[in-house]
Amino acid sequence: DAPLWIAAAPAPTATVWLMFSRTATAPAVVFDGEFFNGPGRCGNTEVTVIGARNKAPIGVELAHRMAAAVLETVGEHPGRPIVLLVDTSGQRLSRRDELLGVNGYMAHLAKCLELARRSGHRTLGRTLGLVYGEAVSGGFL
Repeated sequence: DAPLWIAAAPAPTATVWLMFSRTATAPAVVFDGEFFNGPGRCGNTEVTVIGARNKAPIGVELAHRMAAAVLETVGEHPGRPIVLLVDTSGQRLSRRDELLGVNGYMAHLAKCLELARRSGHRTLGRTLGLVYGEAVSGGFL
């Protein structure tokens, strides 16, 4: 039952290490490009870990994948805490994303997180979100 360590470097001189152990019923967090998602365990509590890494700009695809992961957790794991980790350089500022309505995708993600909160998905009494990196545009999540 080896632990999963996620390293986040918010500044050249600082590194944040977060440790999640694998669950007995599911594989560890899966990394797919800039997106990652999967089950973990903090102490005796199973959690869902959802996030972005490598200073990923938040565009329509990433916002959509994160929203889908939140909704999957709400549907398949009622009440399971969600740990949201976002290492972002900010919103993707491309013509394509603007034309596709990146603001709507970000709003959809925020609504999915609110649904999770109202459905009892919490960590230590609150939904836990950690924004690290250079930008805080995902901080509202």
